[in-house]
Amino acid sequence: MADERFADERPDDDPVTEATGASHRSGEPDAFGSPYRLLSAAVTPRPIAWVSSRGPAGENLAPYSFFNTVAIDPPVVAFSPVATAADPKDTLANALETEAFVVNVVTEDVVEAMNASSATLEAGESEFDHVGIDRAPSARVDAPRVAAAAVSLECRLYDAVEIGTSTLVLGEVVYAHVAEAALTDGAIDVDRLDTVGRLAGGWYASTDDRYELERPP
Repeated sequence: MADERFADERPDDDPVTEATGASHRSGEPDAFGSPYRLLSAAVTPRPIAWVSSRGPAGENLAPYSFFNTVAIDPPVVAFSPVATAADPKDTLANALETEAFVVNVVTEDVVEAMNASSATLEAGESEFDHVGIDRAPSARVDAPRVAAAAVSLECRLYDAVEIGTSTLVLGEVVYAHVAEAALTDGAIDVDRLDTVGRLAGGWYASTDDRYELERPP
C-alpha cells in the first residue's frame, strides 16, 4: 500500500522535471525520516553558534547550528535550542534569566573542542573545563567568552519566542571581539576566517574551498 504521506500530484507538464528527467518524492515533513532530519539535511551548510553563558549553576558552553544573523539595525543574531539537542536547558535558562550570552564563531582550529562541548555533563560541571579550553572575560555582558574563538559576539537578550518545543533566542550584539589574524584593513576577511558549517548527523563542512560571483547591477 502506498504511503499516504507522499503526494503524487506532480503535473505531467512540470517543466523542471521534463527538462532534467528528474523525479521527486513529495510529502509532509515527517515523511522524510522526521522534520528534524529533513531540515537539518536540507538547510546546509549552517553556521554554528558556540554559545557561552553564566547562570546560578555556573558557566555553560554549547553549540547550536540552528543559528544565523537576522537584523542589522539593531544588530541581532538568533539561535534555537531544539528538542533533539543534547541538553539545551542550561543555555536557554541562563539566557532567559541573565539576559546575556556570547556567540563564539566556530572555525577549524576549535571544531574538535566545539564538538566535545556537546557532551552531556553533570549539573554544575563546566564545558570549558571538560574540553580544556580557556575562557576570557566579556566587556559588556555577564558571560564568559571562548578565548580561542576568532570572533566572539557579546549579546543581550532581545527577545525569546516559543515555537512548539523550541525557543528562538534573539540577541542584540553589543560588543565584539575579532582576532587580528582574521582582519584586513579593520574588517573581517573571509579568506582569513576558516569557519565551519554544520551538515546533517556528524558531518561538517569547511569554507576554505570558496569562490566569488559578481553580483548583477
